[in-house]
Amino acid sequence: MDIESFRNYCLEKNGVMEGFPFNETVLVFKVMGKMFALIDVETYEVIALKCDPVRAIELREQFTGISSAYHFNKKHWNGVATNGSVPDQLMYELIDHLYDLVVKGLPKKMREKLS
Repeated sequence: MDIESFRNYCLEKNGVMEGFPFNETVLVFKVMGKMFALIDVETYEVIALKCDPVRAIELREQFTGISSAYHFNKKHWNGVATNGSVPDQLMYELIDHLYDLVVKGLPKKMREKLS
């Protein structure tokens, strides 16, 4: 999946905003202020994606291109390689999963704003 496809798919999600809160190269995607994905726009080698802890471990065992995310809580974040070792269809499924995971954790009032 190329960077524009990734970016566009994330931004299609209801309530998603993007920004550079850390520096000028790390693009962060948030839903209602909660981070769910990060990428370095200069290298685009690995995407940091939030994940359910049980599924995170399963994915790491199944795919060599998925590991614990560098600089993040290893229980909740995966680093997903963009070198083709992870199929695009799985990337889309992971984005859907993590978006739903973050939305589910939002307070009811915030979830209602997304409806």
